[in-house]
Amino acid sequence: MKVTDSIQYIKGVGPKKKAELNRLGIVTVYDLLTYFPRTYEDQSVLTRISDLRAGEQQTISGIITKLQERQGGRRGMTILTALISDGSGFLQVTWFNQNYLKKQLQVGRRIFVTGRASYAFGGRGQFAMSQLSSFQILTEEEDAAAQCGIQPVYPATERLNQKFFRKLLKEALAADVELPEVLPVAVCRQYHLMARREALATIHFPKDFTALKAARRRLAFEELYLIQCGLILLKQKLQQSAKGIRHGADGVLLQRVEKSLPFALTHDQDGAWQDIRQDMERDLPMRRLVQGDVGSGKTVIAMLALVKTVENGCQGAMMAPTEILAEQHYESFCRQLQPFGIRISFLSGRLTKKQREAVYQEILRHETDIVIGTHALIQEEVHFHRLGLVVTDEQHRFGVAQRTALEKKGDCVPDVLVMTATPIPRTMTLTVYGDLDVSLIRELPPGRKPIRTFVRRPDRRPLIYRYVHSQLEEGRQAYVVCPLIEMDEESKLPSAEEIYDELRYGIFQDMPCGLVHGRMRPADKEAVMEAFYQGDIKLLVSTTVIEVGVNVPNASIMVVEHADRFGLSQLHQLRGRIGRGSYASYCILVSEGKTQQARERLNIMEKTADGFQLAEEDLRLRGPGQFFGSMQHGLPDLKIADVLKDSDILIEARKAALESLRRQEDLAFVLPILELQYQEQFRHITES
Repeated sequence: MKVTDSIQYIKGVGPKKKAELNRLGIVTVYDLLTYFPRTYEDQSVLTRISDLRAGEQQTISGIITKLQERQGGRRGMTILTALISDGSGFLQVTWFNQNYLKKQLQVGRRIFVTGRASYAFGGRGQFAMSQLSSFQILTEEEDAAAQCGIQPVYPATERLNQKFFRKLLKEALAADVELPEVLPVAVCRQYHLMARREALATIHFPKDFTALKAARRRLAFEELYLIQCGLILLKQKLQQSAKGIRHGADGVLLQRVEKSLPFALTHDQDGAWQDIRQDMERDLPMRRLVQGDVGSGKTVIAMLALVKTVENGCQGAMMAPTEILAEQHYESFCRQLQPFGIRISFLSGRLTKKQREAVYQEILRHETDIVIGTHALIQEEVHFHRLGLVVTDEQHRFGVAQRTALEKKGDCVPDVLVMTATPIPRTMTLTVYGDLDVSLIRELPPGRKPIRTFVRRPDRRPLIYRYVHSQLEEGRQAYVVCPLIEMDEESKLPSAEEIYDELRYGIFQDMPCGLVHGRMRPADKEAVMEAFYQGDIKLLVSTTVIEVGVNVPNASIMVVEHADRFGLSQLHQLRGRIGRGSYASYCILVSEGKTQQARERLNIMEKTADGFQLAEEDLRLRGPGQFFGSMQHGLPDLKIADVLKDSDILIEARKAALESLRRQEDLAFVLPILELQYQEQFRHITES
């Protein structure tokens, strides 16, 4: 049997089970073998019921002596209760709304239960357990002793329970499945890695925790190593597929533009600019990421790079994710560069057909030097005469395909500069942007006013909004950010629309207010944003659509409703919309802080303005899944590796990948594996 064979060839998988497994993304034998447990339960040590300790995770084994079913709650919830005895005492176990268990929960059957026990009805003689992490009901022919040990716990469903997955994985591992090694022999030897077949068997059914740790390290290394090989190969292919544009040393034009800047570059800005300058003067196409905190001055670095390509007889393009951000870049570039004779054009979907066609002709005839726009830049009608540099702003807002489409607009391979104001921890950067060189800008330019941040409970809202009103009376502008657009019956949270109506017809009835959210027509949204930008709107109620690219120096105060619903990095991005002028700025995070984690996260926001530190904390608190989910990174999802917990493995895997790609025999070994396991993500590496 091959790993690419359908799951239906495994014993125990009929048409219905196949359909259920497919819904979980398990289509092939390989998908099943890499459907890793989410956790493990140590059932090798059973606790007697009389020895249970309240609040601790424990496993018991006993016989069901009594069953009871009743209805409870306002919605008629079904409650199943079993009384279990092991001879030393009794345990009451409860299941909510799991009617399908009635056939399995029979008096006289043995059951294994893992969970946290509590005292029943406030007494100390009998224990109850209703928060189960897992349970296993044994039939008469099943050996209870076989259930003892370290048991895998899988992401399961009502129809596919733990018992089914454990049995299915045993069948798959016992079958004669071809499991070729995917790591070069030299890599396995150098990094002391367990054999692949042994690692897969151990990760599902470990003999002990030492073996489990070794198996997990092997499989996480394998996953990260292959992804790093793909990223490095992709970078090499893009750099070597065609000769890049070798820009000359800085000339008079660039020197004049640099001298005209109203400020000196910070140390970090200068370091990033030196990296870019050196890259652009090489034969190989530049592929660099400039990662800088909110307000750190990335745009001026991009502007200098674009001037450099113009001075070398080329054209430059800069793509921004929103019309308002693209227009702001266009206006600032015009003010700074047009006095030097640099021709700048603006391209967006908002232009009329006649206007767009005029810009297309300007680009094709090289009658413009720098084009700034939105997604309109990647339309088929856009053709550059000689494209020398592509700048993508707020990269995480674009898919990989969109970035690549813009890079292909020239006849030669242009230099590529990617910018992001979303701070990403180093290990995440290696994974998300592993095909790019990275420059960091951590310093803020001198003169930026620090933003004071406060966490307040909802009962302080009247005082908060009275203060906001006083700020507007002094001529300032303010944002109010909400997590929802419309009222949500499940969450009971007030929506942006509700808060907008409450404020507009309440305390701010004498102030021009605006509402903007993602479901508005683009033209309507842009009109509201433009009115706020021009100062015609004083209070803007919004969802997170203002997270990126709004630069209103007069806005000095922000209120974030239900701030616990946002991640730290997102709150930091939102906070970065204020503090852009000469006024003292304030960010007020309104939250009930019901959980310890919510309080901890918001307290971090009060104490630090360092986006990189916040990103590390966000990753630690929320985990990589949600962090990755906010980005269109275009990479395969990690099945077992964790870029936060496995940072040491990631560094080793990247080192091994670099070493392997210097050995031709390893390269020949790795390419087919990449094509097999990551067809969509890295297919273009193996294509001629």
